[in-house]
Amino acid sequence: MENDVIYIDIKKMMLTVNGKVNLAIDTVIKKGELVALFGSSGAGKTTLLRILSGLIKPDKGIIMFGKTVWFDSEKGINIPPQKRSISLMFQDYALFPNMTVEENIQFAQSSKDDFAINKLLSIFGLYEFRKYKPNGLSGGQKQRVALARALARKPQLLLLDEPLSALDAEMRSSLQNQIAQAHQLL
Repeated sequence: MENDVIYIDIKKMMLTVNGKVNLAIDTVIKKGELVALFGSSGAGKTTLLRILSGLIKPDKGIIMFGKTVWFDSEKGINIPPQKRSISLMFQDYALFPNMTVEENIQFAQSSKDDFAINKLLSIFGLYEFRKYKPNGLSGGQKQRVALARALARKPQLLLLDEPLSALDAEMRSSLQNQIAQAHQLL
């Protein structure tokens, strides 16, 4: 297996509103690729992200990140989420309401790096809101804080669960550009 790929070959039985559905994924993703998942509600998009992050265990299969095995049902390997160098931005943002924008972003860092935080605040147009708490932000601003926090961890793999949902067309376009800019920089 190459060092620059993520290999996914998993199966997971899911219970949906339409009954049981077998999620079966067999793919390779190259390092640096931006990949988008499309599908109807209940198709397994969020489930796949949770599987990759280690929050849900597949029924069988293998997940490899480069030469590191994250999951292998035959060998009984299932690396916990905190050891996968992944950031998952949840659909509901999961911001800490008692922390400022700056503190929410800083929380994701393993060691404090003010330069990196200021860079992320700047990229996502949040610098003037750095001392605000989430309840004082718009939906689009909360989404940008969640994305900046996900990137602050400097993950090897960034997973975004519907990062553009609930945004108007102008904000969606702006956030798409910011995601592309962050991808290039990081």
